[in-house]
Amino acid sequence: MPTQQDVSDHYTHGGLAAAIRSGIESLGKTINSVTVDDLAPVDEFHIGGRQASEDFLGQLDLSPEMHVLDVGCGLGGAARFVANRYGCRVTGIDLTPEYVETAKVLCRWVGLDNSISLHQGSALAMPFADRAFDRAYMLHVGMNIDDKAKLCSEVSRVLRSNALFGIYDVMKVGDGELTYPVPWATTATSSAVAKPAQYREALQAAGFSVIAERNRRDFALAFFDQLRARTAAADGPPPLGLHILMGRNTPDKVQNMIQNISNGRIAPVELIARKA
Repeated sequence: MPTQQDVSDHYTHGGLAAAIRSGIESLGKTINSVTVDDLAPVDEFHIGGRQASEDFLGQLDLSPEMHVLDVGCGLGGAARFVANRYGCRVTGIDLTPEYVETAKVLCRWVGLDNSISLHQGSALAMPFADRAFDRAYMLHVGMNIDDKAKLCSEVSRVLRSNALFGIYDVMKVGDGELTYPVPWATTATSSAVAKPAQYREALQAAGFSVIAERNRRDFALAFFDQLRARTAAADGPPPLGLHILMGRNTPDKVQNMIQNISNGRIAPVELIARKA
């Protein structure tokens, strides 16, 4: 079972803002001209990147008057997408201090710091008032949180009645042990991958009803095929990409995840739930 310190240590980079700025400059941009779309390849740390965000978040019926919670916001990529695309006010929380501080910098660079508020803390004890939000979502977060029941209960607490909660996580869909490292964990002891049924049980216990579920295995494999083709054509990774976050063993993490998905052990899965 991963501890909160294990999770934070796993994601800490040490010079993330500087590395992203260097990538931006390699693209011929500056911090004054960079856009939300420019940042997407590095700050949407989930399978499928921007396309996955569009497909997933488009199911939450978002509108400008809403206050939206991003659980495990990471570098704030999804939060910036929601604020920019739908005009929502977004509040995010993430366990890793460097991610939160870097996310704030990126929000300033693209002029969204007045629309997005980001906090360092645990999704199991959020510093937000009851019924404060109209929507909530999380993208590739639950793999680092063992207590899914507490997670769903806490999200339920801060959501208003009839609100939607979207989950896009890597979930266990078959038998067999996973091959590590993967992007969210170095070993099995720091991973908390669970089956969709365990998520559904936790959601229902917290007062949600699951209204949609989608296994995105084929989408994921197509995404990785395209990623490999682009990397090969360019003779290496792009100036901005998830390799900045995952470090020197990025190829191992990606290859292991592709193998685990191809072998039917895990898959990215979407769940959309409504609070009673």
